[in-house]
Amino acid sequence: MDRMTGMVTFVKVVEAGGFAAAGRKLGISASTVTTQIQTLEERLGARLLNRSTRRVSLTEIGKAYHERCLHILADVDDADNVVQALHASPRGILRLNASAAVPVLLAPVITEFTSLYPEVKLKMTMTDHMVDLVEEGIDLAIRILPIPDSNLVMRRVGSFRLLVCGAPSYFASHGMPREPRDLLNHNCLKYSFSAWGSDWRFDAPAGQNTIHVSGNVESNSTNALKLAAVLGHGLVLMPDFLVKDEIRSGDLVAVLTEFCCPERAINAVYPHRHHLSANVRSFLDLVTKRFAPADEELAGTDPAALRMPVPSDAALVRRLGPALVGA
Repeated sequence: MDRMTGMVTFVKVVEAGGFAAAGRKLGISASTVTTQIQTLEERLGARLLNRSTRRVSLTEIGKAYHERCLHILADVDDADNVVQALHASPRGILRLNASAAVPVLLAPVITEFTSLYPEVKLKMTMTDHMVDLVEEGIDLAIRILPIPDSNLVMRRVGSFRLLVCGAPSYFASHGMPREPRDLLNHNCLKYSFSAWGSDWRFDAPAGQNTIHVSGNVESNSTNALKLAAVLGHGLVLMPDFLVKDEIRSGDLVAVLTEFCCPERAINAVYPHRHHLSANVRSFLDLVTKRFAPADEELAGTDPAALRMPVPSDAALVRRLGPALVGA
């Protein structure tokens, strides 16, 4: 029997006025109550209760011990209440880790979350390699690359597709790829932390088609690569949510869209499935709610504006217009 159990049983006997009554309140037998009180007194080396056939009463030592037990058990209840309150309402610190490409999607989530829960301080780090959540004290990670650690809990909160994009000026000078193998003749701007290295993957009738691309620029910054592509330097392979605005504005054109691989998952990753803190639960719910409309928006966009099929030569002339003059 641990000390806390002995204290609880002792206090309950005093409150109930007897062993049998205490046993009924605790859901145990009177003999078990008697045994626990005897064990407690033997450990303390002092009699706490005077027993008679009709009632029990406190000894002088018992009175002093009872008073201290009441204080200790009240403190324990307070500690439990603090934990339950923290678990029920978001507050304190939420440590978040995200893929470097994700903040464009997370920014509105973070804004809404911090507005809804002003008692939470959010600390976010961005890395393209998966961090050790437990070792680094991370509560939650939002990742777009595959997660090798099967001990982690993953929850799909959104999806995206990878698009090959280039600027009209680039296509005016180098032509448009019409199938994946044409990329071998193009300047492909590579992302340093790609899970597949220099391999760009596409769907084909016979299965997945992998093209080992090459180019004269490689960077760990998606923003730098996107800007280079907008300026006509080469082609990029990027998540659709990173280039949708540039495609809609005409700064970039999506090609090979009919060969795009199936949707990839945006995953929320956390160490434990049970007893999630209020911070993590609330942020997860908000991410799922916010990312779902983004999925629907991308899926429902006019293909001519976002995932444009490869045009005919005549259509290419019409689309690129002045950029082709002198090409």
